[in-house]
Amino acid sequence: MLVFDEERTSDSPFVERIWRCHSESSCWFDSIAECRSELVVTRQSGRTTLTVRGPETRATRTHCPPDGAWLGIRLKPGAYLRRLPARDLVDTAVTLPAATSRSFRLDGWTWQYPEYENADTFVERLVRDGLLVREPVVHAALRGGPHDLTPRSVQRRFLHAAGLTRSATRQIERARYATLLLRQGRSILDTIHEAGYFDQPHLTRSMRHFIGRTPAELVRRERPEQLSFLYGTTPFR
Repeated sequence: MLVFDEERTSDSPFVERIWRCHSESSCWFDSIAECRSELVVTRQSGRTTLTVRGPETRATRTHCPPDGAWLGIRLKPGAYLRRLPARDLVDTAVTLPAATSRSFRLDGWTWQYPEYENADTFVERLVRDGLLVREPVVHAALRGGPHDLTPRSVQRRFLHAAGLTRSATRQIERARYATLLLRQGRSILDTIHEAGYFDQPHLTRSMRHFIGRTPAELVRRERPEQLSFLYGTTPFR
């Protein structure tokens, strides 16, 4: 079983959330779609790695090994490692080369693996050294903020930094929001209205693709597999 230990927000404009978890036994879980990139430190069998995960365009069934521990730094939309833009990491991940048992290599430099307590300091160093950057056009495009770029320039810069189109990003976040509502006890009809779906078939198609569950399966709790962690979220309007 995968056990969620704790999570917190961050003051960094680059970071959405910091979390950590561990596994008590081998298990399978449904990893839901995600429109953000993430830095994940894995500790298992005396080995530590840091993996950069890109956006995920659909739900996938994922195996969780026993006796592992994970630290995650979930980036905000448009934040990415300069050498690894989200465009190149859609539905994939890159594990950075290890330097020692306590450090890894990035951009020719050796970095210590972050801990939950010092994750913000780790992010600050990445930003200060120009390795973690963000594209302000992504936030403006998702939240309706002002910009002076042509639609084509917005699309090009959005795809480079976020990896997905604005439409796909909004669809994923809406499906995650609908899942949150259903798990809080909202009815399917209320969820359709509040999350902005046309009708129940529209909601069902979206959730089957992005979440791996239908609304009815979530309401009835019919499937035993865990879902990957779902944080409080609201759809981009």
